[in-house]
Amino acid sequence: RQVQALSIPAIHLHMTAATMQVSQQDFEKAQEQLKLLKKDPGNEVKLKLYALFKQATEGPCNSPKPGMLDFVKKAKWDAWKSLGNLPQDNAREKYTELVSGLVSAESSSQVTDAAPEEGRHDGYETIIVTTQNNITKITFNRPERKNALSHQMYREIMKALEEAAKDDSTITVITGNGEYYCSGNDLKNFADVQPSEVEKAAKDGAVLFKNFVAHFIDFPKPLIAVVNGPAIGISVTLLALFDIVYASDVATFHTPFSQLGQSPEGCSSYLFPKIMGAAKANEMLLFNKKLTAAEACTYGLVTEVFPSRTFQKEVWTRLKAYANLPKNSLAISKQLLRDVEKEKLHAINIRESEVLMERWLSDECLNAIANFFQSKSKL
Repeated sequence: RQVQALSIPAIHLHMTAATMQVSQQDFEKAQEQLKLLKKDPGNEVKLKLYALFKQATEGPCNSPKPGMLDFVKKAKWDAWKSLGNLPQDNAREKYTELVSGLVSAESSSQVTDAAPEEGRHDGYETIIVTTQNNITKITFNRPERKNALSHQMYREIMKALEEAAKDDSTITVITGNGEYYCSGNDLKNFADVQPSEVEKAAKDGAVLFKNFVAHFIDFPKPLIAVVNGPAIGISVTLLALFDIVYASDVATFHTPFSQLGQSPEGCSSYLFPKIMGAAKANEMLLFNKKLTAAEACTYGLVTEVFPSRTFQKEVWTRLKAYANLPKNSLAISKQLLRDVEKEKLHAINIRESEVLMERWLSDECLNAIANFFQSKSKL
């Protein structure tokens, strides 16, 4: 008779030593990862996981031996008993390593099994758009410019979001190619504007910004940011409109608006104080405070931070599991969450765009941008 599937409970223990805290965090993360596995690892592996879990949380086997005819409990007891006096620290480590191996194996298998018709979308120059495993991925692809957003890039991202909203994918993910996630608005957008065309350029830019942000407000599917490196300006403010934000521990978050004589956008003037509180939002939006990934997570802007060495593997394993959830249910649930404030967000976006246009036309902003280019030319 086969051993039945095992249910491994999740617990949260309190440790004091710093090294123990790190070990416990990895242990708890491994429990979360185990729940996301799509393939059954088999009874032998599940028994080993059960035994290591019990040893890590309770120590050596201390329960009475089950009767010979209680096959399931007997198998569990034997597996736990076989670990003898293995220290709890070692059991936690072995459990975490075993789960990591399962996750890695499944991730590699999923990449190999990707359908041949799924892949890259044509018609884009500044971004890469792909669809695989029920995920549409939009990748900022100007690494030589630290993925700064040109006017063309704004338009291509809007087009990609429109297509993703209608395709068969379950979730949409945005990330960056190279060391940066995105360095914000490309200030070269201002460089080639003739003095006689400044007012028109400011108005056109404000309309582009407003429409760009509106695409994020209205996007109907779960939208997830995978922040692989530093994020600046509008790429940071927009994160408040994403449903989940995963970040590498090398990512930073910087909104130097006042430094450039500009003002917040992306609905951040409303959402940042709501998410992180007025004091922390003011530090970022008024006084240009740069946040580490850990700080951004503490303040609620980032959902979770991952070590850079395992960032891609851990995040994409999780996203592929999310993408197998019922598509319509996710979309309907998102709309219930978003519709409460959608009208307000659009109104804020319009107001922010109007103020931003005024700032672009101000001497203060024009001088700040001129000083920026002068400082760059001296480097």
